Amino acid sequence: MTRTAAQPTVPTPAATAATAEDADGAVERALARLPRVIDLLAARAAEHDRDGTFPYQGVETVHEAGLLTLTVGHRHGGPGAGLADTVRVLARLGRGDASVALLAAHTLLHHAEQARTAPWPAALYRRLLTESRRGPALVGTLRAPAGRPPGVTAHWQGNAWRLGGRAPYCPGAEALAWLVVEARTAEARPRTGLFLVRADSPGLEIDPAADQLGLRAAAGHDVLLEDVRIGTDAVLLPRGATPAPDPVAVAWHQLALAAVLLGTARAALDWAAGRLRDSAAAHRRPLGELDAALTGAEELVHGLAARTDADPAAATRAPAVQLLAARTAGDTVQRALTLTGSAGLDRRHPLERHLRDTLSLRAQLPAEDAVLDALGEALLGG
Repeated sequence: MTRTAAQPTVPTPAATAATAEDADGAVERALARLPRVIDLLAARAAEHDRDGTFPYQGVETVHEAGLLTLTVGHRHGGPGAGLADTVRVLARLGRGDASVALLAAHTLLHHAEQARTAPWPAALYRRLLTESRRGPALVGTLRAPAGRPPGVTAHWQGNAWRLGGRAPYCPGAEALAWLVVEARTAEARPRTGLFLVRADSPGLEIDPAADQLGLRAAAGHDVLLEDVRIGTDAVLLPRGATPAPDPVAVAWHQLALAAVLLGTARAALDWAAGRLRDSAAAHRRPLGELDAALTGAEELVHGLAARTDADPAAATRAPAVQLLAARTAGDTVQRALTLTGSAGLDRRHPLERHLRDTLSLRAQLPAEDAVLDALGEALLGG
């Protein structure tokens, strides 16, 4: 990837104030570049999907537009975009290429969390920002599926942790700068924590075996770790029991991915409408129903994102909203296929890709049963 320049890593107090005052302008300038970025992503999305090749050019285009570092906090010289603006960006990127949007989402979420709670040690985060000045610095997270123990174990040896194990399906594995790896310690009382791992660390290998149904350009390969050394400055371990999930962090994650889903569904509906334009009279009403439902889901996600920015207490509604959005996105694409018939399943057209991408994106979100059980339990307990 070509290296580009960006903001200073450690701004002076005056620079920080100026950045905060200019935050809205920085975000709007980045948003103004979105149409061109989406066109470039869409132009090559089918090629990357067909070949299963990583969209290096697309990721670099997103970075050069300032969109990959949009959530870098003010104190680090970044625009400090909130959840509402992040959702806007990801929904639009999802219309261009869902794989690139997913990769951008993961990186934006890490910068946003650093701006909120600063989990990364300062020195390592400065390093990440330095790399982000030179070019796209993608960050991925390796977590075990809900309800399963991590596939990576951390052993304490000498004065450092050593990681070993296998983490399946890591989007962007071949192009990440950093991995945030969930691992379980080999202690008498095991703890589960996060370990910050450089992608070029000795002992870390990528198993290029990914052959996913959708999000094929995201290159969700397995990551193998064999005696990967992690210094104590790169470990985020709880002192005792694992803390309860932070509702705001959960909302950022779920609404960000829901936005990508909705953007993908919107691209599918746009294509179906264009395909059916010659028979508009017969399809006007069913297309209108799909548009109404999708618009409602978009308003829910965007509205809750804005509310969460204003009042963190609103974050508790994210699981219900993302579930409704995911259902609507999936239903929109499948009904668009019904309307377009065999043309929608033709691999020369994008609709079948959008179907596969929405199915894969939904797998990135919590299972419906788990969400509904939790909502019902809270209601009965309340």
